[in-house]
Amino acid sequence: MHQLGKMLVILGVVIGGAGLLLMSGKIPGFGRLPGDIVHRGRNTTFYFPVVTCLILSAALTLVLWLARVFMRR
Repeated sequence: MHQLGKMLVILGVVIGGAGLLLMSGKIPGFGRLPGDIVHRGRNTTFYFPVVTCLILSAALTLVLWLARVFMRR
């Protein structure tokens, strides 16, 4: 249980840091990458960040994998 708590605290700090970075807008181009779907109608705009989601998924998978590897030692 102690290791699970430790991992959750670390994960919370990482997610909080990522949230602060995204809120500050300091990451140029993030969220408007090539491959993201944007459809502009007359009165509406639909935006779906496909590539952004893939990059975030890969980064989160890597972070969790690294955490798992280092927690086993």
